[in-house]
Amino acid sequence: MPKPISRKELIRRLRHFEWTGPMSGNRHMYMEKSGKRLPIPNPHGGDIDWTLTSRILKQAQISAKDWDALG
Repeated sequence: MPKPISRKELIRRLRHFEWTGPMSGNRHMYMEKSGKRLPIPNPHGGDIDWTLTSRILKQAQISAKDWDALG
């Protein structure tokens, strides 16, 4: 089972896939790529569970294999 990831690491890896941000939104900050918005979790001091990370990757159209290659 994959390990949880910090918000800082999530943003770093998304930037590798050419997402820009984070930018302020209404409730959540978001990142952008080609006019698409990807909401990212608010920083609450804890790590982001893999289940939430996998949903973010699905929205960003990033494969788990490519994501893990950055680890």
